[in-house]
Amino acid sequence: MTRTIAVLNGPNLNRLGKREPEIYGHTTLAEVEAMCRDAAGEDMILFHQTNYEGQLVEWIHEATDSAADGIIINPAGLTFTSIPVLDALKMFPGPIIELHISNIHRREPIYHRSLVSSVATAVVAGLGARGYSTAVRCMRDLLGD
Repeated sequence: MTRTIAVLNGPNLNRLGKREPEIYGHTTLAEVEAMCRDAAGEDMILFHQTNYEGQLVEWIHEATDSAADGIIINPAGLTFTSIPVLDALKMFPGPIIELHISNIHRREPIYHRSLVSSVATAVVAGLGARGYSTAVRCMRDLLGD
């Protein structure tokens, strides 16, 4: 049975590989997408990135309305500020994995309080880009066979 996993990425993640490599590494977003697709096996990945809060909210709505089975979301800076992203995620009936490349709890205090964590089924943080493939495998486990 093929399932659909939405992998949604927020602001500045299109700059992976160039942006603060000492924190985010050298892996590009295209490489992250390939890792997700590889980890998904027979499941379908819907992979998106945006620098705009409203677009991220629209993709969460689409995942909800099109019956995506699970959402993996790296809201980036919107993690800590976006009530609209939080409210949209509240409407999603399936499992949600919040993902961060860095360990947000080892960073500056502004990064310690995630709004998204209050609705996430699980959180993956601090594994670098490989956290994405870990999250996809975990989502497949959460969704069951």
